[in-house]
Amino acid sequence: MRFWFFLLTIACLCPAQNLDWRELDAETLKHFQALVRINTTDPPGNEQPAVDYLKEVLEAEGFEVKIFTKWPRRPNLVARLKGSGKKKPVLMMAHTDTVNIDPKKWVDHGPFSADLADGHIYGRGTVDDKDNLTASLMAMLLLKRSGVALDRDVIFLAESGEEGNTRVGIKFMVEEHWPEIEAEFCLAEGGGVALDNGRLLSMNVATAEKVPARTILKAVGNAGHGSVPLADNAIARLSAAVAKAAAWRTPMKLNDTTRTYFERLATVSTPEQAERYNRLTDPEHSAEVQEYLRLHEPRHYSMLRTSISPTIIQAGYRMNIIPSEGEATLDIRAVPDEDYDAFFAALKTEIGDDSIELERMLAERKPGKPSPLDTEMFRLLEQKQKEHYPGAITLPSMLTGATDMAFLRERGVAAYGIGPAIDVQDAPKGYGAHSDRERILEKELYRFVRFNYEVIREIAAAQ
Repeated sequence: MRFWFFLLTIACLCPAQNLDWRELDAETLKHFQALVRINTTDPPGNEQPAVDYLKEVLEAEGFEVKIFTKWPRRPNLVARLKGSGKKKPVLMMAHTDTVNIDPKKWVDHGPFSADLADGHIYGRGTVDDKDNLTASLMAMLLLKRSGVALDRDVIFLAESGEEGNTRVGIKFMVEEHWPEIEAEFCLAEGGGVALDNGRLLSMNVATAEKVPARTILKAVGNAGHGSVPLADNAIARLSAAVAKAAAWRTPMKLNDTTRTYFERLATVSTPEQAERYNRLTDPEHSAEVQEYLRLHEPRHYSMLRTSISPTIIQAGYRMNIIPSEGEATLDIRAVPDEDYDAFFAALKTEIGDDSIELERMLAERKPGKPSPLDTEMFRLLEQKQKEHYPGAITLPSMLTGATDMAFLRERGVAAYGIGPAIDVQDAPKGYGAHSDRERILEKELYRFVRFNYEVIREIAAAQ
């Protein structure tokens, strides 16, 4: 029986091992360039042409494709490969929309050119999120062609609205079409591999994210002539409140993701950095380390706590008139288990001015528990990292921004954010996601497609 089981396993896996990746890289490039050349900027968010393209490709391979649309021209696509049902499905999710662009700033390569130059592919969405979109598409095509027996259904969701309006995308799908995408595991955007001068550093897997909890501070006072200072000047009191909110050192709150992140990061850091990360939980040195991170590593500082960033101030309409009111927006990003009532009560105390009104803005993304690190999926991601990105280390990370995985984690799905290798120098040079010169390394697109496919194949394949 063991012998026959071994033969069956080899028979299932051999088609995937014999793939001609040179031909498949060319196919990947064709689909990737086609999708980047489709303008799906949000706003306005016309994802229809991209979905039409995906639908045509999938149906040509024999897939049944379902389309779910809440608003015109903003569809969501679902395709499914059926498994035996012995295990719960696995979901690949990617969004078809991108952030908008300023055409004047795209000088060397147009935003929808998908130009291939100096080893890179240029265009809006190349790393957010048409890389994941293409990798998910290729995984579906290759699984179908290989005929690998599956114990899980494999679901592909190409969603709309991630960049601007989740009500037409993931929120709509979760609230009105949940059975179509319900899964045990999900792979989506949010992670990536750090590459420094060709050296692989780490593969960040997003297992948690902070939750937007934006707040407006409002101040009201008497209006008057600017030549006569008033004690209840709304702008003065509002400014003081904003300064106190920004200066507040909110308490550090570690979870399994961030604790493991810093522990593992220390093992691949310089001795000086390692000592710093290892002292985060040392009561004698923690405050000093946190202050260093605040000044020199702000992203790491933000990962440790609920953060506050003033972003908008609105007040006044004429230079010689003291306005009667003003308001300021605080971009608050909460750790997943934040006690909001206690947090806002503490913020009110920090501001110390009862006349300042705090208006809490409801976020569409709700807090969900961080995805576990002891699952079959996370262990497989670590294993495949060693094979495809040797010399790096897998770091579970908590995103300081937000993704649509939040909607899935709220429903109990273990969601993991992954992505291709990106040169760490790209963002400082203005080549990152949402920038005016977005790009991806061509060879890293191909490596990511292979990595993604092997992870999906092995998590879903019959045992």
